Amino acid sequence: MHRKHLARRPAFPPTRHTALAVGLLFGLTPTARAEAAFSPDAQSALKEVTVHATRTERRLDNVPATVTIVTQQEGEARGARDIKDLFADELDVAVGQGPNRYSIAGGNTNRAGNESINVRGLQGNQVLMMIDGIRVPASFSFGGFTVGRGDYLDTDDLQKAEILRGPATTQYGSDGLSGAVFFHTLEPRDLLKDGQPVGGFVKSGYNSVDHSWLNAAGVASQSPDWQSLLQVSYRHGHELANMGDNTSQNSSRTAPNPADNGVGNVLAKIARRLDGANRLGLTVESLRRREQTEVYSARAVPPYTPTNNTLDLQADDRVERDRVSLAHSYADAANPLWQKVETQVYWQRAKVAQTSVETRAAAAQRTRDNAYISNTFGIGSQAQSRLPGRLTQRLSYGFDWSRSLVESPANGTVPPAGYVFPYKTFPDTTYTQGGAFVQDEIELGALSLIPGLRFDQYRLAPSGAGYSGSVVTLSDQAWSPRFGAVWRLMPQLAPYAQWASGFRAPTPDQVNLNFSNYTIPGRAYTSIGNPNLQAERAHSIEVGLRGRLDRLRYSLAYYDNRYQDLISQQIVGGDGSSANPLVYQYINLQDARIRGWEARMEWLIDERWRMTGGVASAHGDFSANGQSQPLDTIQPLKAVLTLSYDIGRFGGHATVQHAEGRNASGLSVQQGRGIANQYSTPAWTTLDLGGFWKPIKGLTLNAGINNLFNRKYWRWSDVRGLAGNDPAVDGWTAPGRNAYLNARYDF
Repeated sequence: MHRKHLARRPAFPPTRHTALAVGLLFGLTPTARAEAAFSPDAQSALKEVTVHATRTERRLDNVPATVTIVTQQEGEARGARDIKDLFADELDVAVGQGPNRYSIAGGNTNRAGNESINVRGLQGNQVLMMIDGIRVPASFSFGGFTVGRGDYLDTDDLQKAEILRGPATTQYGSDGLSGAVFFHTLEPRDLLKDGQPVGGFVKSGYNSVDHSWLNAAGVASQSPDWQSLLQVSYRHGHELANMGDNTSQNSSRTAPNPADNGVGNVLAKIARRLDGANRLGLTVESLRRREQTEVYSARAVPPYTPTNNTLDLQADDRVERDRVSLAHSYADAANPLWQKVETQVYWQRAKVAQTSVETRAAAAQRTRDNAYISNTFGIGSQAQSRLPGRLTQRLSYGFDWSRSLVESPANGTVPPAGYVFPYKTFPDTTYTQGGAFVQDEIELGALSLIPGLRFDQYRLAPSGAGYSGSVVTLSDQAWSPRFGAVWRLMPQLAPYAQWASGFRAPTPDQVNLNFSNYTIPGRAYTSIGNPNLQAERAHSIEVGLRGRLDRLRYSLAYYDNRYQDLISQQIVGGDGSSANPLVYQYINLQDARIRGWEARMEWLIDERWRMTGGVASAHGDFSANGQSQPLDTIQPLKAVLTLSYDIGRFGGHATVQHAEGRNASGLSVQQGRGIANQYSTPAWTTLDLGGFWKPIKGLTLNAGINNLFNRKYWRWSDVRGLAGNDPAVDGWTAPGRNAYLNARYDF
């Protein structure tokens, strides 16, 4: 791809990070001995036990909420490149990723990559995301600059991902209004088998959907008192395919804009057993992601005008995340006071930088160099105690505290009218969050009662240094109770119920954003902060049934989630003229409600054949300014059915997915945003095939074909907000037929 302005640099983590990881692994770890101290967990245990639904280990069928787990092996079997692929088969979870079409200042479609995870109708910062117990930085969007959350991680170093539905505030504090997603990175025991002192893997793969190649390797060692792990991965590819066939080099283009991208990740862990009860572990992780795009779709179609004269736009986007964490764990079942204590101290640095270079026909070349930076230090601890007495009770209690410095500097040439580079889209803000929780798990024979309570405080303290707008300090506190019950009435029938509350604190940009542009004819605007923003609130009820009927397992669930003070950027005044510009402001929507149901089943037909499937449906609405409208973030009804065959040495699967369409009558009216009517997606059905073969011990080959019949369709999570009369609507289509192949050797 031709690049006039942007020099290529490798997306792989810098040498210093790799050297640090290698040094930690091999410089601090003694030579492994044959005697093993840690036994690996079975794959089945990963799927049956959750550690996040109640912050304690509980079987999935003994949790008063809907939880699903996706393992690394399942991701590899389906050729998953990122979290969108990883969660593709989930019923009520969607990851938005539109086409890479944007402009230098006014549009940001898919500039954020995997923008966010939608769980039961809410998304973005309303869904909690954590990697090894550390929060993923918040998303942010302004003008042509947008920051997502899904690209801060690499799926190739994951052990598993847990998806918890319903508010998670009682356990983890702010953000988890509709659900939470917890990512677990690999542990040494995942690479060590049968007590071996050294183990590891190498793998390589290709995916035609973006012509990407993956190479990864990991090695782990153990002795009676030490464990260590080093894992390195690198993926290089190009633009994500779609079904658009217009390859014009201007705004009429529907084919993807050409892009080169790469992501590299280094993960190093070392653990020391101090004695029979205490263990100390150190983790170092470094991720670098880069994408360079030739944005043909931003080029103007002649004749050129003062507002339509772009000849060329090139983009260079980078994502960085580094973290160091030190964890201590204590476990002694004979201790009369507490049986488990886990504490983690961590530091995390995350940065998204987006550079754009635009050449114009009748104006000077202009550039933009925007960044979003979050530096976080935090600590968390929790303990478990068995309470004496007639009742069987497990008490969990602890605290979490973190402090982040969040910045968003902007630089470039030819700044917007009234501004001088450099400037800041919102003031540098110190964001402090802290909370304490207590939970009791009461076992009354076949009945489990799980009450919990958490108290949180948060504070946003902005700095006026280098910022031209007004700054406001905001602080508040919240109580978050929860109560759940599971009744194991009989193997065939186990009802459960949960009531939970939650909250989400405002982000720095929502409180103190100030920006104006009065030069756009008919679209002059100003963005203002809101010092009166309240935290978003949630109250959720979920009831369900689980059971086993011979070889059939099933679950049914119904939920009713009510939200108050949801935060949304709205036009609160103005008509778009320079004298009376549109006024954008984050405000609290007074009410919102999401109701839905889902059904899941797993049928073990015999020792070789298995069928899994389910269907989920939801609907919701919100009211703002006294008017009620549909909630567009709700996903259409979705059904998934998978038939699997496995005899150990080889096997395969066939997955059918179906999604209903979205009718225009069921969509909100987005006044003032240039969208008269949103695009309504038709229903779609696809078939995916995959298989594996283990020709020799340790070697596994996976291959598959997605969208076998090359169906042309649109995912609602990708097109939401697109104008129904957009001539380039085919640019938002999902990929057509595509294939993947990967090989992994474990030693």
